[in-house]
Amino acid sequence: MADIGDRDQPLTPAGRLFLQPQMNQIISAVLAVEFPIDIDTFRAEVQSSIMFKHPRFCSLMVRDSSGREHWRRTAVDIDQHLIVRHHPLSDDPSTSDEDAVHEFIADLAVSSPLPADKPLWEIHLLMAHKTMIFRVHHALGDGISLMSLLLSCCRRADDPTRLPSIGGVGAAASEQRRRLSVRALVMAVWYTLVYVVEFILRAAWWRDRITAVSGGSGAELWPRKLATARFRLDDMKTVKRAVANATVNDVLFGVITSGLSRYLDTRSPKALPEGLRITGLAMVNLRPQSGLQDISKLMNGDSETRWGNKFGMLLLPVYYHRGTSDPIQFVKRAKAMIDSKKLSLEGPFSYNIGNLVMSLFGPKVACLLNYRILCNTTFTMSNIVGPTERIIIAGNRVERISVTSTSLPHAITMHMVSYAGMADLKILVAKDIIPDPKTLAKCFEDALLEMKEAAKAPTN
Repeated sequence: MADIGDRDQPLTPAGRLFLQPQMNQIISAVLAVEFPIDIDTFRAEVQSSIMFKHPRFCSLMVRDSSGREHWRRTAVDIDQHLIVRHHPLSDDPSTSDEDAVHEFIADLAVSSPLPADKPLWEIHLLMAHKTMIFRVHHALGDGISLMSLLLSCCRRADDPTRLPSIGGVGAAASEQRRRLSVRALVMAVWYTLVYVVEFILRAAWWRDRITAVSGGSGAELWPRKLATARFRLDDMKTVKRAVANATVNDVLFGVITSGLSRYLDTRSPKALPEGLRITGLAMVNLRPQSGLQDISKLMNGDSETRWGNKFGMLLLPVYYHRGTSDPIQFVKRAKAMIDSKKLSLEGPFSYNIGNLVMSLFGPKVACLLNYRILCNTTFTMSNIVGPTERIIIAGNRVERISVTSTSLPHAITMHMVSYAGMADLKILVAKDIIPDPKTLAKCFEDALLEMKEAAKAPTN
């Protein structure tokens, strides 16, 4: 592998970052289906799909004599990537399918890297639990790219000849900025400066205060547990309508703020100071079109909508508050904070400065800076808007879609995917720090229900 061929392609800066030991990330997309999985039908579906033909899914990751990574095309044997498990994951018959799959994925999150002698993806078929787990290395692409590719293998349940609807939502940030007033432009410059300085301080020394949900250096190696908070999108939209110009993301972050405050009340023996800051790290898609992408556009080489890792990072503060008579205040605070983040260039800055550091100093320095930011914050979160209609894969109806990833120095990693009127928030935790993730999940669910009741209550 020392001599790189003419047709080999270099990895992107973000791809190189995700291959570093401390940042080695694998994304797991989980599809629970209605009927038992037909292995032959599923194998044929994958072999005929865009996934099986995509250059990144047909390439080995190789290194040249100087250690720089490249993609090298290779022949793909589907049977090397398809891992079939016929027996139940648990010997206890009282264990639900979801709990058994949760335990399996939590184990994969810390102990099962992808082998480098084949393209960096694999599919686990859990036959006894009617579940498919697509494991894909983050170096191949970000969540938007990979979910868009996965859904290209699916069809609408009401019309199997059609692909799922994967259009984006909302206007592009660039279009919004072109309509900025002079005052808004000044505020955008100010917010950008403030948030850029915070990023620098987070990479240097500024750390969240230690709480019952804090991780830190080395926590990515600790055993994990996984739980799900399940929300009705109609409930989130009810709360959204109670706050002028709010979005589902505003509601989600309000729910997380309220839920974490509730959980900390149950775990902290001493009262935490009101307004204590806990900082989250969120991923934001930087493509012009928000939401899932047309896979043909992702693969056509356009620099704006291209395949790969094209996301920035936002530092999102959560402020601890004890019980309040108006739970909608959590959403209002979240909206005000997120609006200022949208107005700034924090996301594009984090993306471009990461590429610059990688180009000037190499992946080890870039990894160190990103790792320090993770160690100095408390949790990670992402949100992907999935298809609104029911879908099928290999003729089998998909009941639920969810996403999680391998562990980070954070004790809490949260990924939400919406599908057919529901949204699953997967909560991956370091179990020695948070031994009861189901309690945390219920805190989030209860927070949304309380907000919904407040939103429906008549105003005086």
